[in-house]
Amino acid sequence: MGVAAGPIRVVVAKPGLDGHDRGAKVIARALRDAGMEVIYTGLHQTPEQIVDTAIQEDADAVGLSILSGAHNTLFAAVIDLLREREAEDILVFGGGIIPEGDIAPLKEKGVAEIFTPGATTASIVDWVRANVRQPAGA
Repeated sequence: MGVAAGPIRVVVAKPGLDGHDRGAKVIARALRDAGMEVIYTGLHQTPEQIVDTAIQEDADAVGLSILSGAHNTLFAAVIDLLREREAEDILVFGGGIIPEGDIAPLKEKGVAEIFTPGATTASIVDWVRANVRQPAGA
C-alpha cells in the first residue's frame, strides 16, 4: 500500500452474536483520541458487512472485538473475504476473550495482532501506529 494522505483509518467491528461492546467502544475512542479516524460498525455485524465497510471507508485496518468464543471462525472469515476482494492490504487485528492456544493459529491465518484482557489502550494505540501506514508528513 502506498502512503495515503490523512490520518490512519480504522474500522472497529463486533462480528457475530456477541452483544457486549463496551471494550470495542473504549478502543474506538482511544484510537480516535490518538488522532485516527474510526468507523464503529455497531453490534452483530457479519464478516461480509465488516469487509464491505472497510473497503467502502478506505480503511487501513480493521479491529475486531469478540467475546463470544467464535473468534476462530469469524476472524478467518474476515481475512478470507479481504483476500477474495483483493483488499489484503487492510490490516486485521483483534481482541477479546481469546485463549492463549488460539492466538498463534489466528496469526498464521493472517491476523496481525491479538490483544487479550489487560491490554492497555496505550499499547493498542502504539501498536496501530507502529504497524499501520503512517500519515503523510509523519
